[in-house]
Amino acid sequence: MYAVIESGGKQYRVELGNEIEVDRLEAEPGQTIQLQRVLLVADGDAAEIGRPLVDDAIVNADVVRQDRGDKVVVFKYKPKARTRVKKGFRADLTVLRISEIAFGGRSAARDAAAADAEAKEAREAVEASASKKATADQALAAKLGSASTSESSSKTTKSRSSTAKASATMTTTKSSTTAKPKTTASRTQAGEDKTANKSSASSSRSSKSTAKAASTTDKPTKAQKPAADATGAAAAETTKDE
Repeated sequence: MYAVIESGGKQYRVELGNEIEVDRLEAEPGQTIQLQRVLLVADGDAAEIGRPLVDDAIVNADVVRQDRGDKVVVFKYKPKARTRVKKGFRADLTVLRISEIAFGGRSAARDAAAADAEAKEAREAVEASASKKATADQALAAKLGSASTSESSSKTTKSRSSTAKASATMTTTKSSTTAKPKTTASRTQAGEDKTANKSSASSSRSSKSTAKAASTTDKPTKAQKPAADATGAAAAETTKDE
């Protein structure tokens, strides 16, 4: 909603919350005044044009401060007459802030207040959802942190157990390596015993073969037996002749 007002012979297009500078008015800062000359009021597509003023329209403004405008320099001269005139001017102004535009039962201030309330509610809802989400994120982060801590502790425990197993394996390997000479010595002793047994067996076998050879030597051979028989027969015949 906006309106067109007249003040000091000038027209101004104003909306709710605008600040305008008008010619000096007799009012104190902080005071609320009503602008009487409203030429036009428009609300969306609807508009009311005054002839010359809109009767039911109300435009209120708060006096912000009394001020002065920028300096304007006015210089006049006339050629060939040696005339030079220089003047300065600063307008006295009053700064107004539009606080209300009302027409046809509608109020721009009420509409703005309702819109501000809705915006505040929406902002509070967004903040509440954001805080809730932040709380949920913090809880999830804490949960993930605890899970990662437990996982790291389990990994540490596993690594320690694997290190202990590796050290135990190394100790077992060292002990078996240390015990290997004894095994070699026992194997050597067993080999020596086996060699001694083999030597004793071979000596017994050689003694048996020697004894067999001797017995074979004592026994008469097949060639010696006929000779002995012939000798005995000859001796018997000699005895008979005698």
